[in-house]
Amino acid sequence: MQVNGKEILVLGAAKSGVAAALLLHQHGAIVTVNDSKPRDAIAHDVECLEEKGIRVVTGSHPEGIVHKDLYCIVKNPGIPYSAAPIAAAQKLSIPVYTEVEIAYQYAQSPFIGITGSNGKTTTTTLVGEMLASAHVPNVVAGNIGTALSTIVGETKPKEWIVAELSSFQLLGIETFRPKIAAILNIYQAHLDYHGDLASYRAAKSRLLMNQTDDDFAVLNYDNAAAWELNSATKARVIPFSRTQRLAQGVFVQEGSIHIRIGDKDADVCNVSELALPGEHNLENILAATAIAFLAGAGIEAIRAVLLTFRGVEHRLEYVKTVNQVQYFNDSKATNSDAAMRAIGSFAQPVVLIAGGLDRGDDFRKLEEVLARHVKAVVLLGQSRFAFAEAAKRAHVKEIELVDGLAEAVEKAAQMAAPGDVVLLSPACASWDMFQSFEERGSMFKHFVHTL
Repeated sequence: MQVNGKEILVLGAAKSGVAAALLLHQHGAIVTVNDSKPRDAIAHDVECLEEKGIRVVTGSHPEGIVHKDLYCIVKNPGIPYSAAPIAAAQKLSIPVYTEVEIAYQYAQSPFIGITGSNGKTTTTTLVGEMLASAHVPNVVAGNIGTALSTIVGETKPKEWIVAELSSFQLLGIETFRPKIAAILNIYQAHLDYHGDLASYRAAKSRLLMNQTDDDFAVLNYDNAAAWELNSATKARVIPFSRTQRLAQGVFVQEGSIHIRIGDKDADVCNVSELALPGEHNLENILAATAIAFLAGAGIEAIRAVLLTFRGVEHRLEYVKTVNQVQYFNDSKATNSDAAMRAIGSFAQPVVLIAGGLDRGDDFRKLEEVLARHVKAVVLLGQSRFAFAEAAKRAHVKEIELVDGLAEAVEKAAQMAAPGDVVLLSPACASWDMFQSFEERGSMFKHFVHTL
Protein backbone atom coordinates (compact mmCIF):
# COMPACT_ATOMS: atom_id res chain seq x y z
CA MET A 1 0.00 0.00 0.00
CA GLN A 2 1.28 3.44 -0.96
CA VAL A 3 -0.52 5.46 1.72
CA ASN A 4 1.68 8.54 2.02
CA GLY A 5 -0.63 11.56 2.03
CA LYS A 6 -3.77 9.39 1.73
CA GLU A 7 -6.75 9.82 4.05
CA ILE A 8 -7.63 6.65 5.97
CA LEU A 9 -10.39 6.10 8.51
CA VAL A 10 -9.87 3.54 11.29
CA LEU A 11 -13.13 2.43 12.90
CA GLY A 12 -12.69 1.23 16.47
CA ALA A 13 -9.90 2.28 18.81
CA ALA A 14 -9.36 -1.13 20.35
CA LYS A 15 -5.99 -2.88 20.29
CA SER A 16 -6.01 -3.71 16.58
CA GLY A 17 -7.34 -0.28 15.58
CA VAL A 18 -4.67 1.57 17.53
CA ALA A 19 -1.95 -0.68 16.09
CA ALA A 20 -3.18 -0.19 12.50
CA ALA A 21 -3.50 3.57 12.96
CA LEU A 22 0.05 3.87 14.29
CA LEU A 23 1.47 1.73 11.46
CA LEU A 24 -0.36 3.69 8.76
CA HIS A 25 0.64 7.01 10.35
CA GLN A 26 4.25 5.83 10.38
CA HIS A 27 3.99 5.32 6.61
CA GLY A 28 2.67 8.82 6.00
CA ALA A 29 -1.10 8.30 5.94
CA ILE A 30 -3.47 10.99 7.22
CA VAL A 31 -5.31 8.87 9.77
CA THR A 32 -8.56 9.55 11.61
CA VAL A 33 -9.66 7.09 14.31
CA ASN A 34 -13.38 7.00 15.05
CA ASP A 35 -14.94 5.14 17.99
CA SER A 36 -18.55 5.34 19.14
CA LYS A 37 -17.51 4.94 22.78
CA PRO A 38 -17.22 8.13 24.89
CA ARG A 39 -13.74 9.59 25.17
CA ASP A 40 -13.42 8.71 28.86
CA ALA A 41 -14.03 5.02 28.15
CA ILE A 42 -11.00 4.80 25.83
CA ALA A 43 -8.88 7.57 27.31
CA HIS A 44 -5.63 5.59 27.18
CA ASP A 45 -6.06 4.78 23.47
CA VAL A 46 -6.98 8.38 22.68
CA GLU A 47 -3.91 9.75 24.45
CA CYS A 48 -1.64 7.23 22.71
CA LEU A 49 -2.95 8.26 19.30
CA GLU A 50 -3.11 12.00 19.85
CA GLU A 51 0.47 12.04 21.13
CA LYS A 52 1.46 10.91 17.61
CA GLY A 53 -0.67 13.60 15.98
CA ILE A 54 -3.49 11.26 14.94
CA ARG A 55 -6.98 12.74 14.96
CA VAL A 56 -9.49 10.87 17.17
CA VAL A 57 -13.28 11.28 17.01
CA THR A 58 -15.26 9.67 19.84
CA GLY A 59 -18.83 9.31 21.05
CA SER A 60 -20.55 8.65 17.70
CA HIS A 61 -20.02 8.15 13.97
CA PRO A 62 -20.72 11.73 12.85
CA GLU A 63 -22.13 12.55 9.45
CA GLY A 64 -19.35 13.05 6.94
CA ILE A 65 -16.84 10.82 8.75
CA VAL A 66 -17.05 8.59 5.65
CA HIS A 67 -16.46 10.56 2.45
CA LYS A 68 -15.43 9.92 -1.15
CA ASP A 69 -11.80 11.02 -0.66
CA LEU A 70 -10.98 8.20 1.74
CA TYR A 71 -8.33 5.80 0.46
CA CYS A 72 -9.73 2.98 2.62
CA ILE A 73 -11.35 2.11 5.92
CA VAL A 74 -9.78 -0.21 8.49
CA LYS A 75 -12.46 -1.59 10.78
CA ASN A 76 -12.41 -3.41 14.08
CA PRO A 77 -13.21 -7.06 13.26
CA GLY A 78 -16.25 -7.07 15.55
CA ILE A 79 -18.01 -4.20 13.75
CA PRO A 80 -20.66 -5.73 11.48
CA TYR A 81 -20.74 -4.85 7.80
CA SER A 82 -24.28 -3.60 8.35
CA ALA A 83 -22.98 -0.74 10.54
CA ALA A 84 -23.77 2.67 9.05
CA PRO A 85 -20.17 3.79 8.33
CA ILE A 86 -19.37 0.48 6.57
CA ALA A 87 -22.57 0.61 4.53
CA ALA A 88 -21.73 4.19 3.53
CA ALA A 89 -18.22 3.16 2.48
CA GLN A 90 -19.52 0.32 0.36
CA LYS A 91 -21.90 2.69 -1.47
CA LEU A 92 -18.89 4.89 -2.29
CA SER A 93 -16.80 1.83 -3.34
CA ILE A 94 -14.25 2.57 -0.60
CA PRO A 95 -12.25 -0.57 0.31
CA VAL A 96 -12.87 -1.89 3.83
CA TYR A 97 -10.08 -3.92 5.45
CA THR A 98 -9.28 -5.41 8.83
CA GLU A 99 -5.97 -4.86 10.55
CA VAL A 100 -4.60 -8.21 9.32
CA GLU A 101 -4.50 -6.92 5.74
CA ILE A 102 -2.74 -3.70 6.81
CA ALA A 103 -0.10 -5.64 8.75
CA TYR A 104 0.50 -7.99 5.81
CA GLN A 105 1.14 -5.05 3.47
CA TYR A 106 4.14 -3.99 5.55
CA ALA A 107 5.46 -7.36 6.73
CA GLN A 108 8.82 -8.70 5.58
CA SER A 109 8.38 -12.07 7.30
CA PRO A 110 6.51 -15.20 6.17
CA PHE A 111 3.14 -15.91 7.81
CA ILE A 112 1.63 -18.98 9.38
CA GLY A 113 -2.14 -18.39 9.55
CA ILE A 114 -4.24 -20.53 11.91
CA THR A 115 -8.03 -20.45 12.11
CA GLY A 116 -10.91 -22.70 13.15
CA SER A 117 -14.02 -22.66 15.31
CA ASN A 118 -12.17 -24.21 18.24
CA GLY A 119 -8.55 -24.74 19.23
CA LYS A 120 -6.97 -21.70 17.55
CA THR A 121 -5.17 -20.33 20.60
CA THR A 122 -3.91 -23.69 21.84
CA THR A 123 -2.62 -24.63 18.39
CA THR A 124 -1.04 -21.24 17.76
CA THR A 125 0.70 -21.33 21.14
CA LEU A 126 1.91 -24.89 20.53
CA VAL A 127 3.39 -23.94 17.15
CA GLY A 128 5.24 -21.02 18.72
CA GLU A 129 6.62 -23.28 21.47
CA MET A 130 7.66 -25.99 19.01
CA LEU A 131 9.49 -23.53 16.77
CA ALA A 132 11.18 -21.95 19.78
CA SER A 133 12.22 -25.42 20.98
CA ALA A 134 13.80 -25.99 17.56
CA HIS A 135 15.46 -22.53 17.63
CA VAL A 136 13.41 -21.46 14.60
CA PRO A 137 12.84 -17.68 14.90
CA ASN A 138 9.16 -16.83 15.32
CA VAL A 139 6.74 -14.40 16.92
CA VAL A 140 3.17 -15.28 17.95
CA ALA A 141 0.50 -12.61 17.36
CA GLY A 142 -2.94 -11.87 15.93
CA ASN A 143 -6.19 -12.80 17.62
CA ILE A 144 -4.17 -14.40 20.41
CA GLY A 145 -3.36 -11.03 21.99
CA THR A 146 -0.75 -8.91 20.19
CA ALA A 147 -1.98 -7.06 17.11
CA LEU A 148 -0.06 -7.99 13.97
CA SER A 149 0.51 -4.33 13.08
CA THR A 150 2.43 -3.94 16.34
CA ILE A 151 5.07 -6.52 15.44
CA VAL A 152 5.49 -6.45 11.65
CA GLY A 153 8.03 -3.63 11.75
CA GLU A 154 10.16 -5.50 14.28
CA THR A 155 10.35 -8.93 12.64
CA LYS A 156 13.20 -10.16 10.48
CA PRO A 157 12.78 -11.56 6.93
CA LYS A 158 13.40 -15.18 8.03
CA GLU A 159 11.32 -14.98 11.22
CA TRP A 160 7.92 -16.68 11.08
CA ILE A 161 4.85 -14.70 12.13
CA VAL A 162 2.52 -17.26 13.73
CA ALA A 163 -0.92 -15.65 13.54
CA GLU A 164 -4.16 -16.75 15.15
CA LEU A 165 -6.96 -15.46 12.91
CA SER A 166 -10.71 -15.21 13.43
CA SER A 167 -13.44 -15.35 10.79
CA PHE A 168 -14.12 -11.66 11.54
CA GLN A 169 -10.52 -10.76 10.69
CA LEU A 170 -10.46 -12.90 7.55
CA LEU A 171 -13.50 -11.17 6.08
CA GLY A 172 -11.39 -8.03 5.74
CA ILE A 173 -8.36 -9.39 3.86
CA GLU A 174 -7.60 -8.95 0.17
CA THR A 175 -3.97 -9.94 -0.54
CA PHE A 176 -3.03 -11.72 2.72
CA ARG A 177 -1.19 -14.92 1.82
CA PRO A 178 0.16 -17.25 4.50
CA LYS A 179 3.02 -19.55 3.54
CA ILE A 180 1.39 -22.13 5.83
CA ALA A 181 -2.37 -21.96 6.43
CA ALA A 182 -4.28 -24.20 8.85
CA ILE A 183 -8.02 -24.66 9.23
CA LEU A 184 -8.51 -26.73 12.36
CA ASN A 185 -12.26 -27.32 12.17
CA ILE A 186 -15.49 -25.58 11.22
CA TYR A 187 -18.54 -25.84 13.43
CA GLN A 188 -21.69 -23.77 13.77
CA ALA A 189 -20.51 -20.57 15.49
CA HIS A 190 -20.87 -16.78 15.30
CA LEU A 191 -24.05 -17.11 13.26
CA ASP A 192 -25.35 -13.91 14.88
CA TYR A 193 -22.58 -12.15 12.91
CA HIS A 194 -22.29 -14.25 9.73
CA GLY A 195 -25.96 -15.14 9.32
CA ASP A 196 -25.57 -18.79 8.36
CA LEU A 197 -23.04 -21.62 8.36
CA ALA A 198 -22.24 -21.23 4.66
CA SER A 199 -21.21 -17.59 5.15
CA TYR A 200 -19.17 -18.47 8.23
CA ARG A 201 -17.38 -21.26 6.33
CA ALA A 202 -16.74 -18.91 3.41
CA ALA A 203 -15.11 -16.43 5.80
CA LYS A 204 -12.81 -19.14 7.16
CA SER A 205 -11.91 -20.33 3.66
CA ARG A 206 -10.56 -16.88 2.76
CA LEU A 207 -7.39 -17.91 4.57
CA LEU A 208 -6.61 -20.13 1.56
CA MET A 209 -7.69 -17.87 -1.31
CA ASN A 210 -4.33 -16.29 -2.18
CA GLN A 211 -2.12 -19.34 -1.65
CA THR A 212 -0.11 -20.82 -4.51
CA ASP A 213 1.46 -24.21 -5.12
CA ASP A 214 4.51 -22.99 -3.20
CA ASP A 215 2.42 -22.89 0.00
CA PHE A 216 0.91 -25.43 2.41
CA ALA A 217 -2.67 -25.87 3.65
CA VAL A 218 -3.01 -27.96 6.82
CA LEU A 219 -6.59 -29.29 7.03
CA ASN A 220 -8.52 -31.52 9.45
CA TYR A 221 -9.30 -34.77 7.62
CA ASP A 222 -11.83 -35.72 10.34
CA ASN A 223 -13.91 -32.54 10.06
CA ALA A 224 -15.93 -32.60 6.84
CA ALA A 225 -16.54 -28.85 6.66
CA ALA A 226 -12.80 -28.16 6.91
CA TRP A 227 -11.58 -31.06 4.78
CA GLU A 228 -13.88 -30.20 1.88
CA LEU A 229 -11.84 -27.02 1.44
CA ASN A 230 -8.94 -29.12 0.13
CA SER A 231 -10.34 -28.51 -3.35
CA ALA A 232 -10.49 -24.73 -2.76
CA THR A 233 -6.76 -24.13 -2.48
CA LYS A 234 -3.85 -24.21 -4.89
CA ALA A 235 -1.51 -24.99 -1.99
CA ARG A 236 -0.11 -28.41 -1.19
CA VAL A 237 -2.62 -29.96 1.23
CA ILE A 238 -1.28 -31.62 4.39
CA PRO A 239 -4.07 -33.44 6.27
CA PHE A 240 -4.11 -34.40 9.94
CA SER A 241 -6.32 -37.07 11.47
CA ARG A 242 -7.05 -38.50 14.88
CA THR A 243 -8.94 -41.48 13.43
CA GLN A 244 -7.38 -42.42 10.07
CA ARG A 245 -3.96 -43.52 8.85
CA LEU A 246 -2.99 -41.21 6.02
CA ALA A 247 -0.81 -41.66 2.95
CA GLN A 248 0.63 -38.21 3.74
CA GLY A 249 0.13 -36.01 6.79
CA VAL A 250 0.15 -36.29 10.57
CA PHE A 251 -1.99 -38.93 12.26
CA VAL A 252 -2.28 -41.45 15.09
CA GLN A 253 -0.83 -44.88 14.33
CA GLU A 254 -0.84 -47.68 16.91
CA GLY A 255 -1.09 -45.19 19.76
CA SER A 256 1.63 -42.87 18.49
CA ILE A 257 1.62 -39.50 16.75
CA HIS A 258 3.13 -40.15 13.33
CA ILE A 259 4.53 -37.78 10.69
CA ARG A 260 4.49 -38.85 7.06
CA ILE A 261 5.41 -35.79 5.01
CA GLY A 262 7.75 -35.92 2.02
CA ASP A 263 10.47 -38.44 2.79
CA LYS A 264 9.95 -38.21 6.57
CA ASP A 265 8.10 -41.21 8.02
CA ALA A 266 8.50 -41.37 11.79
CA ASP A 267 6.79 -41.49 15.17
CA VAL A 268 6.92 -38.36 17.33
CA CYS A 269 5.70 -39.69 20.67
CA ASN A 270 3.05 -41.91 22.21
CA VAL A 271 -0.36 -40.36 22.80
CA SER A 272 -0.21 -41.59 26.40
CA GLU A 273 2.85 -39.38 26.98
CA LEU A 274 1.11 -36.12 26.06
CA ALA A 275 0.93 -33.57 28.87
CA LEU A 276 -2.18 -31.91 27.40
CA PRO A 277 -5.44 -33.83 28.03
CA GLY A 278 -8.51 -34.23 25.81
CA GLU A 279 -9.35 -35.68 22.40
CA HIS A 280 -9.94 -32.19 21.01
CA ASN A 281 -6.46 -31.21 22.15
CA LEU A 282 -5.08 -34.27 20.36
CA GLU A 283 -6.44 -32.73 17.13
CA ASN A 284 -4.76 -29.42 18.04
CA ILE A 285 -1.52 -31.29 18.71
CA LEU A 286 -1.65 -33.07 15.34
CA ALA A 287 -2.25 -29.78 13.53
CA ALA A 288 0.53 -28.00 15.44
CA THR A 289 2.93 -30.87 14.74
CA ALA A 290 2.25 -30.61 11.00
CA ILE A 291 2.62 -26.82 10.97
CA ALA A 292 5.81 -26.76 13.04
CA PHE A 293 7.40 -29.53 10.96
CA LEU A 294 6.62 -27.68 7.73
CA ALA A 295 8.12 -24.51 9.25
CA GLY A 296 11.41 -26.23 10.05
CA ALA A 297 11.08 -27.81 13.51
CA GLY A 298 12.62 -31.23 13.96
CA ILE A 299 10.90 -34.20 15.58
CA GLU A 300 12.91 -34.05 18.82
CA ALA A 301 12.03 -30.38 19.34
CA ILE A 302 8.33 -31.09 18.68
CA ARG A 303 8.40 -34.08 21.01
CA ALA A 304 10.00 -32.08 23.83
CA VAL A 305 7.11 -29.61 23.76
CA LEU A 306 4.42 -32.28 23.60
CA LEU A 307 5.77 -33.99 26.72
CA THR A 308 5.63 -30.78 28.77
CA PHE A 309 2.99 -28.41 27.35
CA ARG A 310 -0.06 -28.38 29.63
CA GLY A 311 -2.21 -25.83 27.83
CA VAL A 312 -3.01 -22.14 27.91
CA GLU A 313 -5.07 -20.05 30.25
CA HIS A 314 -8.87 -20.42 30.07
CA ARG A 315 -8.68 -23.51 27.86
CA LEU A 316 -9.30 -26.63 29.93
CA GLU A 317 -6.92 -25.10 32.48
CA TYR A 318 -6.42 -26.94 35.76
CA VAL A 319 -7.03 -24.53 38.63
CA LYS A 320 -6.94 -26.34 41.97
CA THR A 321 -8.04 -29.40 43.93
CA VAL A 322 -10.30 -28.64 46.90
CA ASN A 323 -11.66 -31.42 49.13
CA GLN A 324 -10.55 -34.00 46.53
CA VAL A 325 -12.53 -32.20 43.80
CA GLN A 326 -10.60 -30.92 40.74
CA TYR A 327 -11.55 -27.53 39.27
CA PHE A 328 -10.97 -26.70 35.59
CA ASN A 329 -11.35 -23.36 33.80
CA ASP A 330 -12.54 -23.68 30.19
CA SER A 331 -13.97 -20.18 29.85
CA LYS A 332 -12.84 -20.06 26.20
CA ALA A 333 -15.56 -22.62 25.36
CA THR A 334 -17.90 -20.03 23.84
CA ASN A 335 -19.94 -22.48 21.73
CA SER A 336 -21.57 -25.88 22.19
CA ASP A 337 -18.95 -27.81 20.22
CA ALA A 338 -16.11 -26.53 22.40
CA ALA A 339 -18.02 -27.33 25.59
CA MET A 340 -18.96 -30.79 24.30
CA ARG A 341 -15.32 -31.63 23.71
CA ALA A 342 -14.23 -30.35 27.12
CA ILE A 343 -16.93 -32.25 28.99
CA GLY A 344 -16.11 -35.45 27.11
CA SER A 345 -12.46 -35.18 28.16
CA PHE A 346 -13.20 -36.37 31.69
CA ALA A 347 -13.78 -39.91 32.92
CA GLN A 348 -14.83 -38.57 36.35
CA PRO A 349 -18.37 -37.28 37.08
CA VAL A 350 -18.63 -33.60 36.09
CA VAL A 351 -20.39 -30.75 37.84
CA LEU A 352 -20.74 -28.29 34.98
CA ILE A 353 -20.97 -24.49 35.25
CA ALA A 354 -22.39 -23.13 31.98
CA GLY A 355 -24.46 -20.42 30.34
CA GLY A 356 -23.87 -16.90 29.09
CA LEU A 357 -24.92 -14.64 26.25
CA ASP A 358 -28.11 -15.84 24.57
CA ARG A 359 -27.42 -15.94 20.82
CA GLY A 360 -30.24 -18.34 20.08
CA ASP A 361 -27.93 -21.36 20.40
CA ASP A 362 -29.38 -24.83 20.11
CA PHE A 363 -28.06 -26.85 23.04
CA ARG A 364 -29.56 -30.15 21.86
CA LYS A 365 -26.20 -31.33 20.54
CA LEU A 366 -24.93 -31.26 24.14
CA GLU A 367 -27.55 -33.66 25.46
CA GLU A 368 -25.64 -36.88 24.77
CA VAL A 369 -22.45 -35.70 26.47
CA LEU A 370 -24.48 -34.26 29.36
CA ALA A 371 -26.20 -37.60 29.84
CA ARG A 372 -22.92 -39.54 29.79
CA HIS A 373 -20.63 -37.29 31.82
CA VAL A 374 -22.51 -34.67 33.85
CA LYS A 375 -24.05 -35.34 37.26
CA ALA A 376 -25.12 -31.75 37.92
CA VAL A 377 -25.25 -28.35 36.20
CA VAL A 378 -25.09 -24.84 37.58
CA LEU A 379 -26.38 -22.30 35.07
CA LEU A 380 -26.07 -18.53 34.80
CA GLY A 381 -26.46 -15.80 32.21
CA GLN A 382 -29.09 -15.08 29.59
CA SER A 383 -29.07 -18.61 28.19
CA ARG A 384 -29.52 -20.44 31.50
CA PHE A 385 -33.17 -21.29 30.91
CA ALA A 386 -32.59 -22.75 27.44
CA PHE A 387 -29.59 -24.70 28.76
CA ALA A 388 -31.69 -26.01 31.65
CA GLU A 389 -34.18 -27.47 29.18
CA ALA A 390 -31.39 -29.37 27.43
CA ALA A 391 -30.11 -30.64 30.80
CA LYS A 392 -33.62 -31.85 31.70
CA ARG A 393 -33.91 -33.74 28.42
CA ALA A 394 -30.52 -35.32 29.17
CA HIS A 395 -31.85 -36.43 32.59
CA VAL A 396 -29.20 -34.53 34.53
CA LYS A 397 -30.22 -35.13 38.14
CA GLU A 398 -29.39 -31.73 39.65
CA ILE A 399 -29.97 -28.41 37.88
CA GLU A 400 -29.36 -25.09 39.65
CA LEU A 401 -29.95 -21.60 38.23
CA VAL A 402 -27.93 -18.79 39.79
CA ASP A 403 -27.43 -15.06 39.31
CA GLY A 404 -23.65 -14.79 39.38
CA LEU A 405 -20.36 -16.65 39.08
CA ALA A 406 -19.47 -16.51 42.78
CA GLU A 407 -22.75 -18.22 43.63
CA ALA A 408 -22.18 -20.72 40.81
CA VAL A 409 -18.81 -21.79 42.23
CA GLU A 410 -20.26 -22.13 45.74
CA LYS A 411 -23.19 -24.24 44.47
CA ALA A 412 -20.91 -26.44 42.38
CA ALA A 413 -18.64 -27.04 45.38
CA GLN A 414 -21.65 -28.12 47.43
CA MET A 415 -22.87 -30.51 44.71
CA ALA A 416 -19.47 -32.12 44.02
CA ALA A 417 -18.26 -35.24 45.80
CA PRO A 418 -14.63 -36.38 46.27
CA GLY A 419 -13.32 -37.60 42.93
CA ASP A 420 -15.59 -35.31 40.88
CA VAL A 421 -14.58 -32.52 38.50
CA VAL A 422 -16.05 -29.00 38.60
CA LEU A 423 -15.77 -27.60 35.08
CA LEU A 424 -16.48 -24.07 33.87
CA SER A 425 -17.26 -24.65 30.19
CA PRO A 426 -20.01 -22.15 29.37
CA ALA A 427 -20.87 -23.06 25.75
CA CYS A 428 -21.73 -19.36 25.38
CA ALA A 429 -20.05 -16.01 24.88
CA SER A 430 -19.41 -13.96 28.00
CA TRP A 431 -20.64 -10.51 27.00
CA ASP A 432 -23.93 -10.58 28.89
CA MET A 433 -22.10 -10.52 32.25
CA PHE A 434 -18.38 -9.97 31.56
CA GLN A 435 -16.09 -7.90 29.36
CA SER A 436 -14.48 -11.02 27.89
CA PHE A 437 -14.06 -14.76 28.34
CA GLU A 438 -10.70 -13.95 29.96
CA GLU A 439 -12.40 -11.89 32.66
CA ARG A 440 -14.94 -14.68 33.22
CA GLY A 441 -12.18 -17.28 33.55
CA SER A 442 -10.07 -15.13 35.86
CA MET A 443 -13.04 -14.50 38.14
CA PHE A 444 -13.82 -18.23 38.20
CA LYS A 445 -10.25 -18.98 39.29
CA HIS A 446 -10.45 -16.28 41.97
CA PHE A 447 -13.63 -17.76 43.42
CA VAL A 448 -12.17 -21.28 43.35
CA HIS A 449 -9.07 -20.11 45.22
CA THR A 450 -11.27 -18.56 47.92
CA LEU A 451 -13.19 -21.79 48.59
